[in-house]
Amino acid sequence: MRRGRLPLTALRSFEAAGRLESITLAAEELFVSQAAVSRQIRELEALLGHPLFERQHRRIRLTVEGAELLLVLTRAFDAISDGVDAVSDRRSTGEVTISAEPSFATGWLVNALAEFRHHHPGIDVIVESSERLTEFRSGEAELAIRFSVEHSAWARTEARWLYDVEMIPVAAPSLVSARALPLIPHDIGGESLLHEDTRAVWELWFSQAGAEPAPVRRGPVFADGGLVRQAALGGQGVGLIDSRMVADDLRRGTLLRVGAQSIRYGSYFLVARDFSKLSIPARAFAAWMGSQFSADAQAAG
Repeated sequence: MRRGRLPLTALRSFEAAGRLESITLAAEELFVSQAAVSRQIRELEALLGHPLFERQHRRIRLTVEGAELLLVLTRAFDAISDGVDAVSDRRSTGEVTISAEPSFATGWLVNALAEFRHHHPGIDVIVESSERLTEFRSGEAELAIRFSVEHSAWARTEARWLYDVEMIPVAAPSLVSARALPLIPHDIGGESLLHEDTRAVWELWFSQAGAEPAPVRRGPVFADGGLVRQAALGGQGVGLIDSRMVADDLRRGTLLRVGAQSIRYGSYFLVARDFSKLSIPARAFAAWMGSQFSADAQAAG
């Protein structure tokens, strides 16, 4: 098909829907209605003579032809985005945008940024707090910090391991009062347990502690570790939290480690579309992040 006749709007709608596997998310990304995205995809399918999606209940799945076209389009749009950035002033500005999961942003990054600013006073860091992995499009974050229990790589991106998460049980001093620490698992199981996203992590902790199954099917469940930390600080129960996220609280004594057992649960990664093509400020931030966790990297190696 000649360039002048390429249906660019329809191709962009299809690429977003295929990449995100959602008409709804594609519409949000493109700032148009779901109906507009669906209409443009149908028009593209009619033009090509092939269905690009299998429509299922509340979801879409790429056909073979759709997957082939998506691969080409995503690479092409990424190249266009890189080209626009290369001739714009974005890569020479003194700022970098980072997308970080809420728990990491509030529990570690915000406090640690003081050191980065000390070493790089000319670089402003813009922190976006989100659990969704950024697509690294033009105008979006250049780097993302993501947690995963199972994954160490994501499609169309590069990932650098930062550290393995060690979960420890913590509580406010008022909750454990004058009791001798560490508490045995049976006593911890008798407290209100604070859960992050799933109760399965506490089940894993009790299992590795060699304890009898504890009644972990009760207790409040919070969306992220930052909320678990706030609840623990308020004396609402015992939280199982990433040790790095409560290091300052433990030093100040506002939280106490109440159990000896710790468990490894998932890892954090620094993610970019292509580390070799980062702007100068983003490269500086990536190098700084690597230095912050270099002791863990050396221990793992």
